[in-house]
Amino acid sequence: MRAADRLEHAIEARTEVATEAPPPPRRLRRTVFWLAVTGISVYLVFPSVVEVFGSWRDITRFSVWSLLAMAGLQAASLACLWALQHVALRAKAWRPVIASQLAGNALAKVAPGGGAMGSALQYKMLVRAGFDPSASVTALTAVNVLVFAVVLAMPVLAIPALLRGGVDHKLLDTALIGLLVFAVASVLGAVFLTTDRPLAWVGRTLQRVRDKLRRKEAPAVHLPQRLLRERDRLLDTLGPKWKRALLATVGRWTFDYLTLLAALAAIGSHPRPGLVLLAFCGAQVLAQIPVTPGGLGFVEAGLTAMLALAGVNAGDAVLATFAYRLFSYWLPLPLGLLGMALAPAAQEA
Repeated sequence: MRAADRLEHAIEARTEVATEAPPPPRRLRRTVFWLAVTGISVYLVFPSVVEVFGSWRDITRFSVWSLLAMAGLQAASLACLWALQHVALRAKAWRPVIASQLAGNALAKVAPGGGAMGSALQYKMLVRAGFDPSASVTALTAVNVLVFAVVLAMPVLAIPALLRGGVDHKLLDTALIGLLVFAVASVLGAVFLTTDRPLAWVGRTLQRVRDKLRRKEAPAVHLPQRLLRERDRLLDTLGPKWKRALLATVGRWTFDYLTLLAALAAIGSHPRPGLVLLAFCGAQVLAQIPVTPGGLGFVEAGLTAMLALAGVNAGDAVLATFAYRLFSYWLPLPLGLLGMALAPAAQEA
């Protein structure tokens, strides 16, 4: 089954709960199972969470302006995500898109297996607002695929910085690095979306790597062709505004990455941006682990360790992780209530 199909089926499976709820015993067993998995996972990563949140006393190392800058960067990241969903849904009104995203995002950060549940809530809110159910599933699937594909591709941008070596990391340099990441990622994304040969090469490379790692299994076939088909489906969903969608996706991750760089710069830590980018992308992959809501604990432990490998001393790594997660994970939670309050009662699609 293709990746996009799996995502689509996951969304559909969650949304069917509203109309065709499973029998109570089955639902109870599933709930108990996820709570058990979440509880064990939280227990294992609890020391990392405590260590990160124990650094709140050092929040005074951040100036008011640096905190405002991080809040502004996260607001810009959210705005880019709204723009992407607005294009994918081909919506006329912004209010139902923003409200449903805020509510779905908040639920995804607190519920076990949160990603699918957040998508299900957003889907139900969009349908209630007048969006076509089938088109909404397709749009949300396309958004998930594009967002995850871009963050998986971003580590490639770290290679030139790593080869170049050290850089003078002042505030202006941080901003310029962000602009460079945005520009290069946008160009690469446009190349993959408009030409076949680079994407086919990626497919062949992944196919060879997979076959070498799994020599005892049957070799993979037609992976390049499958990637091209998924790319074409994505473009069909986004329509003629795919360039705007691509820029919004790149902007969503660029502003998020700059939030982490700003946190490091605010406490006087200036590691190589390429290494920070690798740490950032690794943290986003850890956030996809479904056993804790929003990757809670896994992200804190992983990001702290990866920043330490990037040359940040242990104390600064913990404090920067705390500040980054404060703005990217915790502060958006109450915005979920705002999203529920903003949800339109009438159809506005």
